[in-house]
Amino acid sequence: MSHAESITSDTENQQDDSERGNVEDMSQNKHWEPFATNSDTKAVQARQRRRIAQLEEKLEALESGRAVKEKRANYYTAQGRAIRRVVVLFDNVEDLVAENDRRYEDDNEDHTLDQDRLQIGYVTLSTTLPWLYKKGTELEYDEYMHMLKMLRQGADSARGDDTSKLKALVAEWVNREFKPEFPVDSDDKHTRGFSNDTCGRLLCPAEMDWNNPAQVVLLQSREKCSLFTSVRTGIRDRSEGCIVTDLSFPAYLYDNYTANPDDLEEGLFKGKILVQGYKAVFTSPSSAKDVEGDGDGADVIQNNRRAKKSLNGVSKVKKHVAQIINMRKVTPRSIAYIACLVRFSLSSVTSWRSIDGDFDYAQFWCTIVDFFERPPGRDARRRVDKLLEWWTRKIFGRSQRNDISDAAKASMSVNALARQRAQRDDAAFDSA
Repeated sequence: MSHAESITSDTENQQDDSERGNVEDMSQNKHWEPFATNSDTKAVQARQRRRIAQLEEKLEALESGRAVKEKRANYYTAQGRAIRRVVVLFDNVEDLVAENDRRYEDDNEDHTLDQDRLQIGYVTLSTTLPWLYKKGTELEYDEYMHMLKMLRQGADSARGDDTSKLKALVAEWVNREFKPEFPVDSDDKHTRGFSNDTCGRLLCPAEMDWNNPAQVVLLQSREKCSLFTSVRTGIRDRSEGCIVTDLSFPAYLYDNYTANPDDLEEGLFKGKILVQGYKAVFTSPSSAKDVEGDGDGADVIQNNRRAKKSLNGVSKVKKHVAQIINMRKVTPRSIAYIACLVRFSLSSVTSWRSIDGDFDYAQFWCTIVDFFERPPGRDARRRVDKLLEWWTRKIFGRSQRNDISDAAKASMSVNALARQRAQRDDAAFDSA
């Protein structure tokens, strides 16, 4: 063999060894795919599709859980809107529950006035939100506290909406009824309060006469010298003897905005603007335009429905607050709520607070609630019941169908006739 042939043979042998080595390397490389079959590619794609489906299921589950939580929170918030209006204006649900729990754990029957007020509030709460007790026993502590937080948010939100609504409406009512020389601004509260003659008259304590310049108030007495001032001047200057506190019933609470000093209960809680405020919040602002009369005519719940025609011609009824919370009678705490909001609307204070100068809204609310819930005797109880009946007629009309007892229904002619016919059939059957 020549030298050239030897070199050629060695080169060919090296190339064969190199090709065999590459093939072996390729066979050992798991990620090598240039020569992958169609079945391998389909398998990879199938795994990817399964993985994507799993991730989509997890995402859907997360979104579903989030949606359920949001729906539950919205429900609690919506339900909480009734609390400030008909249960308690300043106390929280926790305070009511704590008082009820305390009574179960404590056998002592001696309770303070504040404790009794809280307990009645708990009973009212249980009636207004009948699902609350059961739900509270089922939830874990964190979930329970979150529920109370949502209820509180709904309660405060409703009170904020009501104060905003009455801010403009009260100005409209005052201007329409009293036609003041300088109309009350519906947007600017700085022009209200005692600096405004009309608002001052309505806010004036019942034992004083805002419009009578002849009525003066003794400021102080030093030996034989006495200093006097008119009512409106004394109130505006916050002079001694003219300090306005929650210990005085404001004039707007009274019928014709005037109190009888010899019978301060006469006409109390019958003020027109108070009734207007109640209707605006619980039935509708439009229903507040008509507060004259004594509940004559059809049921206001039927009169105040707002029907909007949908595309298919079916009527959609917009419910008002009283319908939403299944309220058919006026209650003491709802009157106290409106009384506080109307006073706030007449005042010059721009943001809601429990204290306005010398006036304590929390104590004012309690005073009104106690007037209804803690009468001193049977005669006072009858007068309170009669007053609440008057309120129910004013707000909801004369319809009392839902209040008729089963015994009364049984004696009515339709049911009486049904019994008579059945008795005759029975008698005829027995004689046959």
